[in-house]
Amino acid sequence: MKKTFHLAHPKLTVPRHVDAIKHEVKKYLKRERNKALPENADFWDFDCRFGDDEATSSVIHSSEISKKISEVEAKNQESFYLEILVKPGYRTEKPDQAE
Repeated sequence: MKKTFHLAHPKLTVPRHVDAIKHEVKKYLKRERNKALPENADFWDFDCRFGDDEATSSVIHSSEISKKISEVEAKNQESFYLEILVKPGYRTEKPDQAE
């Protein structure tokens, strides 16, 4: 998903439109997580970028998306750019805690 979201909507208030955007993002993440995993993959991982536009976007973790959208709403910005790319994830072994 590579999309520029505009917060102005002719029929919805800004808080309701922000909730709709957050719901759309959560729905997309859930849909991608439910797809069949490739062989040897442990989970679906997401490369996320967030910013005012595509050129100025920076890398964020997928758990920060909702917080960033709320910050945009608080700043009364007109739009923001969100990019979510899906890739297979592989678990790494944790080092022993006893050492």
